[in-house]
Amino acid sequence: MLDIKFVRDHQEAVAEAMKNRNASWDASRFSRLDEARRAAIAKEEALQAERNATSKSIGQMMAAGQKAEAEAAKERVRAINDEIAAIGAEREEADAELRALLLRTPNMPADTTPVGASEDDNPEVRRWGTPRDFAAEGIEMKPHWDLGPELGIIDFERAVKLARSRFILLGGLGARLERALINFMADTHASRGYKEWWCPAMANAETLTGTGQLPKFEEDLFHTTEGLYLIPTAEVQLTNIHAGEVLDASQLPLKYCAFTPCFREEAGSAGRDTRGLIRVHQFDKVEMVKYAKPEESFADLEAMVEDAENILQLLGLPYRVISLCTGDIGFSAAKTYDLEVWLPSYNGYKEISSCSNCTDFQARRANIKYRDPENFKGSRYVHTLNGSGLAVGRTMAAVIENYQQADGTVRVPDVLVPYMGGVEVIAPEERG
Repeated sequence: MLDIKFVRDHQEAVAEAMKNRNASWDASRFSRLDEARRAAIAKEEALQAERNATSKSIGQMMAAGQKAEAEAAKERVRAINDEIAAIGAEREEADAELRALLLRTPNMPADTTPVGASEDDNPEVRRWGTPRDFAAEGIEMKPHWDLGPELGIIDFERAVKLARSRFILLGGLGARLERALINFMADTHASRGYKEWWCPAMANAETLTGTGQLPKFEEDLFHTTEGLYLIPTAEVQLTNIHAGEVLDASQLPLKYCAFTPCFREEAGSAGRDTRGLIRVHQFDKVEMVKYAKPEESFADLEAMVEDAENILQLLGLPYRVISLCTGDIGFSAAKTYDLEVWLPSYNGYKEISSCSNCTDFQARRANIKYRDPENFKGSRYVHTLNGSGLAVGRTMAAVIENYQQADGTVRVPDVLVPYMGGVEVIAPEERG
């Protein structure tokens, strides 16, 4: 959430930022609510001062035998209390409306975030690896949504029977490959200093508000009848572990990771990536989260991107890094890099990780601060960062497609062989 004082003092900059983000922003409504709130506070303070002075004078009047004047003063105190209550209600109403407005307002883009209208304006930062030329190898490339069922490791039809479309069922070495990828990713991040957590797959509304999913994106969430929501990412839980806490500067940066299933309604995405493992309602993901000092957070973002790249490099999967422009960054993000893996079925790159610096946007919503007595008094908001490390289903799709062989089998990347119990090749299985 944006700081009210910052918005008040930088109205033109906020309006320009929201325009660049393709976000609606009602500046006049903000000013009206902010002025009403501040006027109510001023009236409350003036009335409280009058009440205190009047209350103090009552004792003096009584001591001087001025009973009539004392009774009038008491009556005035009662009237002031009623006025304070009425003005307090006005302030609370303005506060609530102002908070509701800011809760639906996205973060300010960082100065280094490129200005652009859509994903078409995202500049490429770098590439790694060379995509295979299947035609040159004399191999007829098959997409994972065909090759997976042929191998007996993915069953889309039975997944629909069990749930509905956009769910998946993995069997045999498919299920094992999923577990292998999860364990490999989690182990690798832990070896690079991330503390692993095992989190609930559900969260309450306050937790989802802290990271920005609520109230704006409720339609994208699955929810229960008891007020809980299935999490769309472990970012929700990892970021809120320290909600309402004050951390010590010596602890920062905190580096956390977690595997969780993720659940998304994918509202508004009808017709997009309907085949295979790319856009489904339930998927596995290993997530990275950092709590950082503000002056170090953008360097921490670059390091987080390197941690995600490390997974792809160890798997030998070609990818590229792009910097998201203002019209494409997520709601809570100030700066975002996307990692896009090469998928032969698309003959192009597809997002597999998104790494973002949310500055103090989420920390302000979740009230996460830190103290550093050597450098400042009191406490300040931390910066929070998050990144996919990686989306497991999309990684499986990339492995199946990029490592397929002429005989219809899939070679297992070397780093996954120990996690696959020594299996080096996925060959066709009999379907149950």
